[in-house]
Amino acid sequence: MAAEGHAPNASEYIAHHLQHLQNKPQASIVDFSVFNLDSIAFAVLMGVLASWLLWHVARKATSGVPGRMQSAVEWLVEMVDGQAKSIVHNAKSRKLVAPLALTVFIWVFLMNAMDLLPVDALPVLWQWVFGAAGHDPAHAHLRVVPTADLSVTMGLSFSVLILCLIYNLKSKGVGGWTHELLTAPFGSVKLSGNPLTWVGFALLSFANVGMQLIEFVAKTVSHGMRLFGNMYAGELIFMLVALMGGAWALSATGIALFLGHIVAGTVWAIFHILIITLQAFVFMMLTLVYVGQAHDSH
Repeated sequence: MAAEGHAPNASEYIAHHLQHLQNKPQASIVDFSVFNLDSIAFAVLMGVLASWLLWHVARKATSGVPGRMQSAVEWLVEMVDGQAKSIVHNAKSRKLVAPLALTVFIWVFLMNAMDLLPVDALPVLWQWVFGAAGHDPAHAHLRVVPTADLSVTMGLSFSVLILCLIYNLKSKGVGGWTHELLTAPFGSVKLSGNPLTWVGFALLSFANVGMQLIEFVAKTVSHGMRLFGNMYAGELIFMLVALMGGAWALSATGIALFLGHIVAGTVWAIFHILIITLQAFVFMMLTLVYVGQAHDSH
């Protein structure tokens, strides 16, 4: 984390842990040629794990007395299906949307749960591997919580936006959705032979389209930022708790910090279980709500 022989201070420690393993240095604030390889790897790994868990439970499912894992998955499926039925009223669309919502919930939950691993466990292991390969361990960066990466959460929310656009076209047709874009939410002016009505229609349609675009952008940004903000804050708190443990020394103050590290880390980890579950549920519910809105006519 720091040069050999130099113990990092608090700011250096946190700055190091907030650096991603990237394919190249970032040249600007927005640089789409840069990929956070650690976020991609752990997100894919959690996706594969989620798919394997569901496949494994489905393969082992019995019609008799279910085991604990089967009962948990069945309860989860029924809960998600119930939410989907209450929000998305198109039965045909629910055949895709309900399994998608279930996948989103489990996938986001597993990505969030990476935050419960000890802060230095995987980064130190990667630092050792990086150094063994002949590189400078001080530059061995690794972040293990994909949902604490804005590019991941915004990518997920952008995928939901694409799905909403598809369902808008599929359920309303090109003509129906175009009419909605031009007439909602402020309504429309009835056209007549008077040229002023055409001017009014153009102005009101422009305002309607502008409001629709603002709504789509606001929903997408808030969808991704909400998950990112909560997980990023949780990651920072775990780093601060880890710093308390790192300040331990055989002194009264050091022992107090060590005890505080144990107590604070335990309490925050228990509370964080609620946060990672709640954030996965909120992300899933907003996905259902936005897809359900795409089926509603205004």
